[in-house]
Amino acid sequence: MAQTITIDPITRIEGHGKVTIHLDDAGRVADAKFHVVEFRGFEKFCEGRSFPEMPGITMRICGICPISHMLASAKACDGILGQKIPPAANKLRRLINHAQYVQSHALSFFHLSAPDLLLGMESDPAIRNVVGLVQKFPDLAVKGVKLRAFGQNIIRMLGAKSVHPPWAVPGGVREALSADQLEVIRKGLPEAFDTAEIALNLLKDNYDSFKEEAKHYGDFPSYYIGLVTSEGGLEHYDGLLRVMDSEGRVLEPGMPTDDWRKIIAEAVEPWSYMKFPYYKPAGYENGAGLYRVGPVARLNICDFAGTPMADRELRQFRRLGHGKPVSGSFHAHYARLIEILFSLERIQELIDDPQINDAHHLRSVAGPNEPMGIGIMEAPRGTLIHEYHVDDNGIMTKANLLVATGNNNQAINRTVRQIAEAYMNGKAQITEGLMNRVEHGIRLYDPCLSCATHAVGQMPLHIQLFGHDGELVEEKVRD
Repeated sequence: MAQTITIDPITRIEGHGKVTIHLDDAGRVADAKFHVVEFRGFEKFCEGRSFPEMPGITMRICGICPISHMLASAKACDGILGQKIPPAANKLRRLINHAQYVQSHALSFFHLSAPDLLLGMESDPAIRNVVGLVQKFPDLAVKGVKLRAFGQNIIRMLGAKSVHPPWAVPGGVREALSADQLEVIRKGLPEAFDTAEIALNLLKDNYDSFKEEAKHYGDFPSYYIGLVTSEGGLEHYDGLLRVMDSEGRVLEPGMPTDDWRKIIAEAVEPWSYMKFPYYKPAGYENGAGLYRVGPVARLNICDFAGTPMADRELRQFRRLGHGKPVSGSFHAHYARLIEILFSLERIQELIDDPQINDAHHLRSVAGPNEPMGIGIMEAPRGTLIHEYHVDDNGIMTKANLLVATGNNNQAINRTVRQIAEAYMNGKAQITEGLMNRVEHGIRLYDPCLSCATHAVGQMPLHIQLFGHDGELVEEKVRD
């Protein structure tokens, strides 16, 4: 009897989505789909706005990663101005971006994923949450909260608030930091480094207990796309696009970001509002052009990190690939912690740079000089693209936003199916633990559906199992 299992909505992610798992007559997985069922339409309602408004508008796509949208948008607006931003503004933008990485990756690891990793994938859902984590590992939970707060505090100092700060503008930024604020950051770094090290050691010490998950949680060949520096180093804010295949061959060593359409195209499917980007030279059919972005992809494509502590961990991380790129998405947990370490090291370098506090020249002022601007950067979740088109008066005529979750859409769907095949085939009953495994596979990509569909919330889980005749066979509701 063919059946369909529906997991709706998915919890501990940002936004609203559901999963359907389709079983054949023998009870084996025939297909699995990750549906994004919300639609927001940011691309369309940006038309007709003045382009300098765009950083303030697009950062409101999301309350989790507003800094990424603000910076990508500001970079696209810089392109419309046809101006380079002042050096101090460049460094300040990098500083706030690294702060965003610290707070976002800390949220993902300590609050969203650690309950599964430390309390058990199939543990009681009543305790498999941040509250249960606080009860069993109070010291670690507090350290995680404080690490995220460290990143948020830097954002707040620069932009006056930690969510939707009106700070990055076309041509630069509004304000620099005071000497006192730099000292506050400097004093907070030792504890932040300590927490990152504790988390890294804890994860690595427990890695052996997740050997099965590492095999089935998104482990498949794919392309990898992301930014690198001109020297091939790990890059989060501004760089060149690099493409690597599953064997580690570099297919595109460093493409200017304005040429992104040469390597990425977008497809659509009738069962999801989210687009399906693919690596253009390989095509879309049968997943041929499936690629991944984000922490694992970034660590695969770079030649080095460029900071001592992150390079040390990167060497260990790459052993997981046995001479090839690390192919398992389960290792995103490890990659995020390495990137926290990298961002903390970069923050330390930036606040010690005398030029960062040059408050005399923070913005290049000009009118619209170009009909199009492209802003590409690495958000914590992966490569983020803002492309704007304007008329002679600087009024938006078209916007295209390709976000990290969209870039990973094909990979998320493949991961859902892989987990379902490994843990649900032939199962007579749909258990809470099995459902959480599917959800965890999605959370590996730290998806942000509000960004990807252009609302927010964690909702209860509703699962329905239907027979081949459409009759409801089983139903579960998580409050």
